[in-house]
Amino acid sequence: MVNENYEPNDREATVIDLFKQGRDSGDPWGRVNPLFIRQNTSLDKGQVEYALRNLKNAGWIEQVNQGGLYEFVDDPRENRL
Repeated sequence: MVNENYEPNDREATVIDLFKQGRDSGDPWGRVNPLFIRQNTSLDKGQVEYALRNLKNAGWIEQVNQGGLYEFVDDPRENRL
């Protein structure tokens, strides 16, 4: 269940933006792993793990497998517009 009241911090917003990359261009989008996030941001391993955990607990993303693949679920901020 998506927590519509959750307000992501700047790091978490950066991570959510990576999940959405490619959505408007028709490229594959919506799935990332921690390594991809670290390679495409200035976040370190601990910051990435913390952001993913918070976003997962808020229901905005879900973990697809034990290997660390995560999938975008929803960004309730988009529904507020």
